[in-house]
Amino acid sequence: MSPIVELDGPPARPTVWVNFACSADGRLAYAGGRRARLSDAADLARVQEIRAQSDAILVGVGTVLLDDPSLRVHWELLQRAAGTPPARVVVDSLGRTPERAKVLDGSLRTIVAVSERSARAFPPAVEVIVAGRERVDLPLLFARLAERGVRRLLIEGGAEVIASVLRAGLFDRITVYHAPVVIGGRTAPPVATGRETADEAGAVRLRLEGVERLGEGFVATYRPRPPDPD
Repeated sequence: MSPIVELDGPPARPTVWVNFACSADGRLAYAGGRRARLSDAADLARVQEIRAQSDAILVGVGTVLLDDPSLRVHWELLQRAAGTPPARVVVDSLGRTPERAKVLDGSLRTIVAVSERSARAFPPAVEVIVAGRERVDLPLLFARLAERGVRRLLIEGGAEVIASVLRAGLFDRITVYHAPVVIGGRTAPPVATGRETADEAGAVRLRLEGVERLGEGFVATYRPRPPDPD
């Protein structure tokens, strides 16, 4: 697996790697957002390697509410001694992260990004970043993370966060594990939600870097596609 390549010079934002697993028909979870374990053992090890290379792992509050992830590196899957763990970042505009959520257990550095609308008080150990008036402003948040030493940021979901990051062009690499399963239905979340794309001009264009078989599925790697020459 290729290492994370950092941007040259002091970054206005971290180097951003978006990684997720989806079904063959592009769904992140089962009906209503119920968690689907799409990664096999080989992909789980791949994800832990990416996490181990990152300074921080970011998810949206929807992922916290549905899955309650720990966002820690499972060093045992990498069969090596534990290294420096990445920080956990939650995008939570209104301060909805549950008090008993694993990300608030105090075991790892945790950053919660909120908007000015949030009046939530978090535990003293949690770093709170106010970025945006109505909802979290991602470019502003990423700049604040860079100021706090986050140079390599891993985005793991969910669909709304992924869509926002891609539409804003705030990414440098995407890796997608495609599991050999079809979920279907109307309420199973797709890999990206948010506003509708009306035409080609609004679509996020990618450049395919490679495809690699992994276990029973495959991993596709993409980079941002540069604009077409005039």
